[in-house]
Amino acid sequence: MNDFLPVTKTECEKRGWSEVDFVYITGDAYVDHPSFGAAIITRVLEAKGFKIAVLSQPDWHSNADFMQFGKPRLGFLITSGNIDSMVAHYTAAKKIRRDDAYTAGGKAGKRPDRAVIVYSNIAKRLYPDTPVIIGGLEASLRRFAHYDYWDDAVRPSVLIDSMADILIYGMGENQIIEIAERLNSGAKIYDLTDIKGTCYAVDVKNTPYIGVEVPSFENCVQSKKEYAKSVRIEQDEQDHIRGRAVRQRNGSKMVVQNVPMPPLETAELDWVYALPYMRTYHPMYESQGGVPGIKEVEFSITHNRGCFGACNFCSIQFHQGRYITARSKESIVEEAKKLTTLHNFKGYIHDIGGPTANFRKPSCDFQLEHGLCKGKKCLAPKPCPNLISNHEEYLNILREVRNLPKVKKVFIRSGIRYDYLLQDKDSTFFKELVENHVSGQLKVAPEHCSASVLDKMGKPHIEAYVEFSKRYFRYTGQINKEQYLVPYLMSSHPGSTLDDAIELACFLKKNHIKPEQVQDFYPTPGTISTCMFYTGLDPYTMEPVYVAKTPHDKAMQRALLQYYDPKNRQLCEEALRKAHRTDLIGNGKNCLIQAGSFTHRNSGKNGRNSYGKTNRKENGGKKR
Repeated sequence: MNDFLPVTKTECEKRGWSEVDFVYITGDAYVDHPSFGAAIITRVLEAKGFKIAVLSQPDWHSNADFMQFGKPRLGFLITSGNIDSMVAHYTAAKKIRRDDAYTAGGKAGKRPDRAVIVYSNIAKRLYPDTPVIIGGLEASLRRFAHYDYWDDAVRPSVLIDSMADILIYGMGENQIIEIAERLNSGAKIYDLTDIKGTCYAVDVKNTPYIGVEVPSFENCVQSKKEYAKSVRIEQDEQDHIRGRAVRQRNGSKMVVQNVPMPPLETAELDWVYALPYMRTYHPMYESQGGVPGIKEVEFSITHNRGCFGACNFCSIQFHQGRYITARSKESIVEEAKKLTTLHNFKGYIHDIGGPTANFRKPSCDFQLEHGLCKGKKCLAPKPCPNLISNHEEYLNILREVRNLPKVKKVFIRSGIRYDYLLQDKDSTFFKELVENHVSGQLKVAPEHCSASVLDKMGKPHIEAYVEFSKRYFRYTGQINKEQYLVPYLMSSHPGSTLDDAIELACFLKKNHIKPEQVQDFYPTPGTISTCMFYTGLDPYTMEPVYVAKTPHDKAMQRALLQYYDPKNRQLCEEALRKAHRTDLIGNGKNCLIQAGSFTHRNSGKNGRNSYGKTNRKENGGKKR
């Protein structure tokens, strides 16, 4: 009978194991569901015959947890969890979060800041001769010298700070299989320098002169132009067909990134998602209320990987990549059937999606041989003429799953690229999406309305959203349903001036949109937008980019997007007067706020006015 992997020494002994091959250390609670990277990697290794023990959220203040399994035969595998540990701990305003969806009971503080570094340093100190392999999102996005929002400084590669032997970047199934099998055959960890999708560090004198070298960590610290140049090259080489190896000096070490590992093919993805997951959290968390992070994904199915949408603020293109791969229809239907057998299944499949739900195929045929175009986007600012938009296969999958016995509804919650959808000349998918796959409201991400801001975001211009919304509500009316469209919006993205924020506020008023949530731009490691935030430069043009950095400037932009909230009135009036837009103060139909007294108060700490509190409903760390 299938069971969770062992989480204690006693459980290992019950299996008859005197030692384990790998200890997998994660900053998340242990959830054995294929939406969690830890579950996938551990099950993949188990399927290949290796003995894995899971060390979930160890107490980093002592050695006991790290030593409970003894010295693993082959090595430690370390990840911060599903998201970067700093993002898990802090809001965009750098305030400590009160909860953590990936911890039992939603309790915050169960992992350290910079978890990969902390865990790896402890493992190396206790077992200096044992290989340490780091991976997951935190390690992947920090593999080069990177701007760290919380330090407000450029940090070296996490490979250097962690003292790990190998870093796996991107989706790591094939990397970890090759590493494990070669270690098992007697290879030394320092000899594993040729595995695709990995990074390693050597003394500078031993640098392999392959690929391309980017500005050093030291140069990135001293020059923002050098940092921007580095980011552009790193982004451009993340293609498994045309990408080259990338080198970067970090002090006396040279960090070498091998070429990307090709994404899993359909048969490989089918195999990964058919592994014997328990599909829930470990029962040891039951008394604490379970793990909240399972709720959104427990009855969801991942059907694809990669995203050629490649928004500049999103980490997906630097982690999963832009190339689309997808599971077979048979694999997806089989997983749906498994969901219907679970004791708590109520008839609703919450999602058949992925990074972008309606991507099933690569965006064009050219990339099959040549890779995705360097420095260009498939959808922005306008769709590429070579784009192929077809939803027929995805629609067939949705139809078959929604017709399964016990299935009442199949929703799509992971995000639709409406600009891609509009390029499909066949409207059948659009109509069936509206009729069958919307749970009362459909969430999409126009993010802004200013063309100049959208260009910095790498998003399509607002006309695409306007056209999509018209058709969405027309189709909704045709089936006589009351359904809504909920736009994600972002304030203070690099390039967004006060005038741009006012333009967005006016757009929202004109279109009768009152967003309940506004996400302030969050500079997370490894993105193009974060590079703009730090350097004030667009890495692809080297032109200056305006950046709202002070808390008060950000607060004004955020307040304008919720101009209708009385709590934001004073900030909105200050912003409008500062921008010389007093025409929007008054009782006219186009005015954002009513006329009233405006009293300037002295700024307090950090440039914040004493009345500068705003209605901040954060997005809860959702990665887009």
